[in-house]
Amino acid sequence: MNRPTLDRPDTDDNIGPLDLDDWRSCALDFEREIAKAVVGQARAIRLLTIAVFARGHVLLEGDVGVGKTTLLRAVARALGGAYERIEGTIDLMPSDMIYYTFLNEDGKPRVEPGPVLRHGSDLSVFFFNEINRARPQVHSLLLRLMAERSITAFNQEHVFPYLLVFADRNRIEREETFELPAAARDRFLMEVAIATPTDEKSRRELVFATKFHDVDTLIASLKDGVLDYRRLNTLADVIQNTIIVSSALERYVLDLWKAIREPASAGIQIANVDITRLIAGGSSPRGMSYLIRAARVSAWLSGRDMVVPEDIRDIFHECMAHRIFLTPVYELRREEIVRSLIADVFAKVPAP
Repeated sequence: MNRPTLDRPDTDDNIGPLDLDDWRSCALDFEREIAKAVVGQARAIRLLTIAVFARGHVLLEGDVGVGKTTLLRAVARALGGAYERIEGTIDLMPSDMIYYTFLNEDGKPRVEPGPVLRHGSDLSVFFFNEINRARPQVHSLLLRLMAERSITAFNQEHVFPYLLVFADRNRIEREETFELPAAARDRFLMEVAIATPTDEKSRRELVFATKFHDVDTLIASLKDGVLDYRRLNTLADVIQNTIIVSSALERYVLDLWKAIREPASAGIQIANVDITRLIAGGSSPRGMSYLIRAARVSAWLSGRDMVVPEDIRDIFHECMAHRIFLTPVYELRREEIVRSLIADVFAKVPAP
């Protein structure tokens, strides 16, 4: 398709116009580089690529040892820019993200920038490992960092224009963990489930290929900075202003939104569920705008200049499931019910 270029210089670094076809090739190279470090996770890699070009934060969830951390480290390596990681622990304090104190060789107290401030505005990836082990006070600081890409410290505002927050949590251990508040979860563009690969080829490679036994060496073998992180903000704006959403698709998305919030009005039925009492809260306008933002990137990666219903349906669960709030009586069956709800919404709401 005939794609326009940006006819003004990139305001971040004045290094010339952007061509969407060339950048799509770079995006596919980005995916191929990540795939060298993880196998059997093609869909997760595509979803993370969509998030990178939509400039959205991502939360990964899955069992222990399925490769969540390896995947995020591979993304950070291929993305380039400054990278920081912090481990979620029960005793982590908000100040630990901003600064740390110690005694120097003279025995005098000294304050140094913490992981958020260490690289200044060049910070492109902040990886929060085991985010559900951190306390609510830490989540509050992270919420501002995600929402505004800035924090205030030492009587000064620090801005991180290129920042993406990646986080992971395992769904096995529940002791000494804290559930993320709805406001924090809503700031994640996607929540992506990572499962153990089911095909024998991938399983055999993960178990017997020695390169997967040393993660540090594996990540170091990847090409650093496949993408120019400094240009992604401008590129994201070009994608959003170039990929078309038709009026028919707008109507379809609004109908999906209403059906998710008011499933009874759409004739949705789920076994052993009182559909009139199911939903405590549906997606917000911000959540729906995130969905469209991601769908435009999905269409661009597929080589199209227009969003089609398949773009919406393909990313709907990852973008919307964590924004559907059920009444407490149904929370224990959340995963099963939400999947059934979304499937029935797609069946009941006609696509253009």
